[in-house]
Amino acid sequence: MTNITETELEEVLDAYRHIGTLKSKIPYGNGHINNTFLLTYEIPDGQEKRIILQEMNREVFKQPKELMENIIGVTSYLRGKIIENGGDPERETLNVVPADDGENYYVDSRGEYWRAYLFIEDATCYEQVETKEDFYQSALAFGNFQHLLAGYPAETLHETIPQFHDTRKRFNDFLRAVDEDKLGRVVHVRDEIDFVMKREGDADVFGDMLKRKELPLRVTHNDTKLNNIMIDNATRKGICVIDLDTVMPGLAMNDFGDSIRFGANTAAEDETDLSKVSSNLELFEVYVEGFLKGCQGSLTQTEIRLLPMGAKVMTYECGIRFLTDYLEGDHYFRIHRENHNLDRARTQFKLIEDMEAKWGEMEAIVRKAANK
Repeated sequence: MTNITETELEEVLDAYRHIGTLKSKIPYGNGHINNTFLLTYEIPDGQEKRIILQEMNREVFKQPKELMENIIGVTSYLRGKIIENGGDPERETLNVVPADDGENYYVDSRGEYWRAYLFIEDATCYEQVETKEDFYQSALAFGNFQHLLAGYPAETLHETIPQFHDTRKRFNDFLRAVDEDKLGRVVHVRDEIDFVMKREGDADVFGDMLKRKELPLRVTHNDTKLNNIMIDNATRKGICVIDLDTVMPGLAMNDFGDSIRFGANTAAEDETDLSKVSSNLELFEVYVEGFLKGCQGSLTQTEIRLLPMGAKVMTYECGIRFLTDYLEGDHYFRIHRENHNLDRARTQFKLIEDMEAKWGEMEAIVRKAANK
């Protein structure tokens, strides 16, 4: 994120004058990637319209034009499906507001890229699961996202972060970090390295199946946390999937698995007391039921069978990334204490051990939900 001066912001605001008369502008949200502002406009009929304005982070997303092509393609497709189903496209998908020149983004004098969305009124996104129903609603929403986009040609999307969920690549990066041992940290993490090495086969499960065409390439969100779902304030139902920057071609099991890794963990992602870390089977079941209901039959039997493996592979991949970053000097994930990334890695590995102990139960939960 960059620091935005008032003059720089005014230049961008000047590119969206067609919306109406600007009444207020305030920084908005808790995101760490993009600079975000909430703008309130008075429009000609005397009503107010609120807009989300974001500066896209080009350190993370190096091809902003391609990113916006993805978003426009996917949201336009979703809008058509929502209208077809009798829904409200103003609230059930993101709507990009063009700049005065008609483009779906604005490039400022510094060469930075900005985009604007309609603000989704009377809805909230929550940072943490407060109730089982919240988790169920997020599952339903992400499942419905899969359902609505089942007919979208995923291969036409750009990879906004190349090889983001290529677990074999992450494993090879880890091997390189171990071999180079730049900071002499390998000696302190022999057990963790052995843990990763013993499960090397998990790095290839999905990639090999995709190569053999045993799995369909799908439009995936790739950041399926609760806080990327807008929940209606009145009904407490999930209504819209947001933050589409990482929408790419991918696998349904990865989207499912990342939700479980994060949402069904009984402890924080960086918990140091590993006795507190486990995979909550009740939350796992809640999510499976919501996700499959939302998918409405759009997943293959193979994809459904592999949902538990999705949870394990995504947890394994994330643990590898934390451990690799620790070995390389903590240059990717922001740390707040010594050994922070190592703590994060250990939490992921404990979660995997717990999943392995509960594997039969997880598979039974999926079978039961799939047969309902």
